[in-house]
Order: sequence, then structure tokens, then C-alpha cells
Amino acid sequence: MTATSKTDTTKSASATIGVTDLAGVTTYHNDLSRDGVNAQEYALNTTNVATTTFGKLFSCTVDAAVYAQPLWVPNVSIGGGTHNVIVVATQHDSVYVFDADASPCVSYWNSQLIPSGETFGSYGDLNSSDIYPDIGITGTPVLDPSSNTIYAVTKTKTTSGTYNQRLHALSLATGAEAANSPVTIAATVAGNCEGGTTVSFNALTQNQRPGLALVNGVVYVSWASHGDQGVWHGWVLGYSTANLAATPAIFNSTPNSAEGLSYCRGGIWMSGGAPAADASNNLFLITGNGVWDGTAAFSDSYLKLGPPTGTTIPVLDYFTPYNQSNLDADDSDVGSSGTALLIDQTSGPIPHLLVGASKASEFYMLNRDNMGKYNASSDAVVQEFALNANCFSTPGFWNNTLYYFGVNFGGTQPGQSFPFDPTTGMFATTAANATPSGFGFAGATPSISASSATTDGIVWAIDTAAYGTNNAAAAAAGPAILHAFDANNISTELWNSSQAANGRDTAGNAVKFTVPTVANGKVYIGTRGSDNTVGGGTTFGEIDVYGLLPN
Repeated sequence: MTATSKTDTTKSASATIGVTDLAGVTTYHNDLSRDGVNAQEYALNTTNVATTTFGKLFSCTVDAAVYAQPLWVPNVSIGGGTHNVIVVATQHDSVYVFDADASPCVSYWNSQLIPSGETFGSYGDLNSSDIYPDIGITGTPVLDPSSNTIYAVTKTKTTSGTYNQRLHALSLATGAEAANSPVTIAATVAGNCEGGTTVSFNALTQNQRPGLALVNGVVYVSWASHGDQGVWHGWVLGYSTANLAATPAIFNSTPNSAEGLSYCRGGIWMSGGAPAADASNNLFLITGNGVWDGTAAFSDSYLKLGPPTGTTIPVLDYFTPYNQSNLDADDSDVGSSGTALLIDQTSGPIPHLLVGASKASEFYMLNRDNMGKYNASSDAVVQEFALNANCFSTPGFWNNTLYYFGVNFGGTQPGQSFPFDPTTGMFATTAANATPSGFGFAGATPSISASSATTDGIVWAIDTAAYGTNNAAAAAAGPAILHAFDANNISTELWNSSQAANGRDTAGNAVKFTVPTVANGKVYIGTRGSDNTVGGGTTFGEIDVYGLLPN
């Protein structure tokens, strides 16, 4: 667009604008396939994401660490106008809605979702400092764009120490609770795993770590453990958006004992990943260590769960590695990987594929229509090969390329890209390219921005190695580092937040498993602000916003 002065036609100015139908980032890793792609990013490209033109624009302070991925919603009627907004959830059970573009930061509303007489949780009650120091909203919320409703799960405790978890449904515009919201989470299934005839949901020990999933009018919430403490199971509860007060549909991964073991376990955590879903509204997720029998106990397994049948979420299919018992004994569960990335193929031998990895450094590709179940001597999968890094992330997939950022426990590990051949339906078993920067534990879940399915691809990943105190020891947290790589060749790094002089782009201190959100020319990451987890710092949570620098 060019504007020319009517009084002096020698004076004019030009600007490039875009009118788009951006859908928003309303769920973990962009969509229900969890591929991490925003293919409608028209402002950022491999030329202008550079130190001279791209950097930190502003930050928004919140009340506690941000473990959940920020959600981005366009064209919201809020604050007396129409604005793009960012939804942020914190470990103090707070939800904030900020203007996605205004600098300095503009907050439209925030609400701490804690009833009178209660407070957020504490690591000290769990005998685990894996999430430190406070425990509130951990799993990434989900937003229903048809009603502009935010769904989030809080964790609170009473003055007497009793824990509660609640599912909230909030108006995006005002923060008001919807009808029947919040609902206190409770569930019971038949089973002998806790010494009786039933197994009940434990609001203290169950960790709502995975992102929420909204599929065909049902909000699915999943749980695992806090640092393997106490008694836990893998739970999935499905709540109808039409009536949150209704009894949820239930799946429990280990209601009954098996294999002669004294525990059950089988948590669903996926390093913060969310269940994926296909066009038939089936869920795909991965479980962690525990008992297995292939009938009612499904630890260390990839699962295909069907839509609710009454109050039951049925198991339609599964895959369990042949060495499941060894994986359990060695704490090398497949469930450390994010839920399977879905790849719908228009050619090749198998149209419906999913992929994932494991803590044991193994890559799996499965047929979603026939997942392979269990074979005692070998795995009946489409493809399997060894990786040179353990998996604590969800891979990304764009333009027939898999992006995998694994973990080397003894140091750092570069991100890797693996080409996919749509004709053979197979991945290359060795990486084609690797990032020049190494990432510490816990690796990274990459997001990909592009202007189409094949152009302007950028891989964004956060190095969160300096996340501070954990179960091993107290340690000082340091800044997260946001990286940008050319998606066609990730050995080319375009930019990172530690490059600019005078710390211009430095992010807040790191939180592990965090995921960047890329939308409308900006990148949003959650941090713990200046809190260093050992007593230093003056801010305890922060959203950092990056984009093209003003001219």
C-alpha cells in the first residue's frame, strides 16, 4: 500500500500489509496431529530472521513460572476493540490474556483460579522437585474457537493440606466461568491395583502434565506422576463441552496388577505433549513405565483410544515393544516421547502413519490402522531404528522432513532432521542435517513456521538446559535460548536469542519442556522471569515476545 500527499505529491510512503484468515494456535503444538506447523506465517522468512532485523520486542510479567505453551487467538472482541491475544497459564493457577502485539505489554484480564481457603500446590508435598517450586496449571490449556472458551486444569490445596484438581471453562473475552465450571475432577474404575476392588483418582499424586485435547466436543485431560512418587496411573478423562458437570468418560492404563509386580503405574506424561487425534476422532497417546498384559494393563505402549462409549474410553488398538519388561525395569519408557505425529499420505504403501520415539533412543513409525500390538521376539511396526539421542520431546514434521531434538545425558546434543520418502513410505535412518548448536537436557520440541507447505520454512526450538532446580539437586536457573534454523537445512542457524550485543534479546530463565508459539510475525515463549530457583530474582514468570525489529 502506498499513500501520497494530496498537497505535495512528491511525498509518499509505502507499507506492506497482509489480510489473512489465520486460524490461531489454540492447542499444543499447533493442531491435533501435533506436527508443530504453522503454514500461514507470512511475515517471517529465512532472510529477515537475522540479528539485524529480528529480536525481542517486549515481555509480559506474570505471577509464576509458565510451563504451558502460550496460545494465540486472532481477531478477538476484547478491550473495546478487536485484537489478537495471547493466553498464558501459570503455576500459581492463574490465566492471563494479553494483547499479542502491543508494546509495552497490555493485559486485558487475569484471574487466579483458586477458591477461598485454598492455595496453589508445592513441590514439598510431592517429595519431588521436578516441578519447582509451585504447582498449579502445568499442562497446556486448550481453546475452543467456536465459543472462545479456554479449558484449563488447576491444582490446589486446602489449609489442611487436601489437594484438589478442577477443570475450568473460561470466557476468552472476560475470564468468566462457563455454566457448571469449574468441575472437581474425580474418577473411579474397577481394579485390584490398590489392594481393593476399585482404583480412584488421587488429586495429590497425579500430575496433569500433558497438554489438553479438544476433539469433537470432548475435552480430554491426561495424567502421570510427580517424579515417580506415591501411587499413580495413566488416566484419561473426557468431559463434554456441552455439560462439564456430567460424569466424564474414563480410561485408566493400569487398573489391575500384572506381571507379578507390586506396582501398576503407566503414567501419561509425554514430556508435556498432548494426545493427537485423527479424522475419526480417535486419540493417540503414549504411556510410561509400569505393568502390561495387553488386555487391561497398557504401560510402555502406543495407544489408539476410541471416542467415548458411555462412561468408557475404549482401547481400539495398541503397540507395545517386544522388550517392554526391560524398558520398565530400566526406566527407559516409550512414554517420554510426545504423542505420535500423524502423517496422512496421498501416495505410498500406508496412508495413515504416526511416529514417536523413546527414552531408550528408539524411533518408531506405526500404521494407525494396524498398530502392531505385541510380539515377544520382534516389533511388528512399519519402521524402527536406533537414534543417537534419548527422547523427551514431540518431533515436528514439515515438507516431508522430521525434526527431532533429542538428549545426550552427558552433555549437549544437536537437533536432527530426517527426510521422509513418500513413495516408499519410509524415513532415512540417518540424519540428513544437524544443528550447529547443541541442546542440553531436555532437548526441545520444535515449532515450524512457513508460508505454505513447502516455502519459507523456519524451525524454532528453545534450549531450556538452564532450567534450574530439579529432582537431582538445587541449581541456579539461567536464560532460555530461542533458536531459529532454516527448515530446508537446519545446519544453517538464522538467529538465536543470545547473539545480540548487550543482551538485547535475552529471554527469561528457562522452564523445561517449553514450546515456542509462532504466529502473525511473532514468536512467544514462556519462562520463569528472573527467578533463578535458588532464591534470586524479582519476577517469577514472564512471556517473551520476539519479532521483526522497528526500522
